[in-house]
Amino acid sequence: MFSLTRPHRHDVLMAAIGLLGGLALWTLGLNLQGNRAFVAPWISLLPLAVVSGLELVRRTAPQPALVIGTIALVADQFTVGNLATVLMFTDLMYAAVLYGTPSAARRIPVTSFLITVGITIGFLAWFRNPQALLIGVVTGMVSFLPAITGVSVRNHRDAAEAARLRADQTALLAEMDRTQAVTAERTRMARELHDMVANHLSAIAIHSTAALSIDDPDTSRDALGVIRENSVDGLAEMRRLIGLLRTGGGSREPAASPTLASLDALVEQTRTSAASSGLSCAFEDTRDERGPLAAPVELAAFRIVQESLTNALKHAAPGPVAVRLGRSGRLLTVEVSSTLGDRPGPRAPGSGAGLVGMRERVALLGGAIEAGPSSADGGGRIWRVRAELPVDEGVSRT
Repeated sequence: MFSLTRPHRHDVLMAAIGLLGGLALWTLGLNLQGNRAFVAPWISLLPLAVVSGLELVRRTAPQPALVIGTIALVADQFTVGNLATVLMFTDLMYAAVLYGTPSAARRIPVTSFLITVGITIGFLAWFRNPQALLIGVVTGMVSFLPAITGVSVRNHRDAAEAARLRADQTALLAEMDRTQAVTAERTRMARELHDMVANHLSAIAIHSTAALSIDDPDTSRDALGVIRENSVDGLAEMRRLIGLLRTGGGSREPAASPTLASLDALVEQTRTSAASSGLSCAFEDTRDERGPLAAPVELAAFRIVQESLTNALKHAAPGPVAVRLGRSGRLLTVEVSSTLGDRPGPRAPGSGAGLVGMRERVALLGGAIEAGPSSADGGGRIWRVRAELPVDEGVSRT
C-alpha cells in the first residue's frame, strides 16, 4: 500500500529533474524510436509523467511503484519513447530492491534475470538474427543490472547496521559488567564492615556481662570503658555500612578483617608465588605514624594492594614489584608498581573488574586513585597504581 508520508526531498528532486529532462528531450525531438503513425508523439509524455510521479514513492511504496512503473515502461515502447522514462524506471527497480521487503529483494533480481533471458531467447527466435542479442543486453541493463546493484548496496547497508548493533550490544554488556563489578565490590565491603561491627558488638556483650556479674567497681569501670570504646568504633563503622550496603548476598560467619599489619604476610605470599614468573616483590613502609587507622581505610588499602599484586602475577613482565605505603598529614598513600613489557608464555585473561572495584572503594572514602603506565626512575616503563585515602582521625581500632 502507498504511504501517505511526505516524500523524501531527494525523491522530489529526482522526480522533478526526470520530468523536466524528459520534457526537454521530447521538445527537441530526441526520441528512442521512430515516429509511430498510429500514435501521436505527445502520448510518450504520459508514461513519463507516471514514472516521474512514482519517483515520489520510491522509498515509501517501492514494490507498487515498480509494478506500475513496469506497465508504464511497456506502454512507452508503443510510443516514440523517452530516455528519461527508461532511466527513471531503472531507479525504481533499484529502489524496489534496496527499500523493499527482504523477500522482494530476493525475488526481484531472479525475476529480472529470467525476464532478460526470456526476452533474449524470444527475440532471437523471432528475428533469427544475432543482432537480437542487443535487445537482451538493453533489457538486462534496464532491469537486471539495477536489481543487482540494489542487492549489493542493501547487503552493505545491512552489514553496517549489524555491526552497529553489535557495537551497541558490546557497549551495553561492558556497562552491565562494570555495574555488576561495582555492586559485587560494594556488597563485599558491606560484608566486611558487617563482620567488624559484629566483632565490636560481641565485645560489648562480653564486657557488659562481666560488669553485671562481677560486683567490683574497678572491674565494672574497666568494662564500661571497653564498652564505650567499642560502641564509638561500632557506630562509626555502622555509619559507613549504611552507605555501602546494597541488596543481595547471603550471610556468613564473622571473620577477621585484614589490616595494614597483614601486608607483610600478603607480600611474602606473593613473593613465593611469583618467583617462578621472574617477579621479585618488595614492601616499603615509610609512614612516620604506624598506629591503627579507621577500619574502612585499612580495608581499602589492603584490598588495593591485594588486587594490584594479583594483577602483577597475571600480567607483569619479569622484574621487581614494589609495594609502598606512606602517610602525609591526613592522607594515606598506597602505591604498587610492576614492570610493563612483554611476558613469556600466555597471560591470564582479565575482565577489568579489579580496577573498577578499587576505584569504587576509593571513591566511597572520598579519595583519589590513578592506574596506568608511566616511566620508571631508571628508565623503562612500569604499571603503577597509586591511591590516596583520607585518614579519619576520629576513629580508631581496638
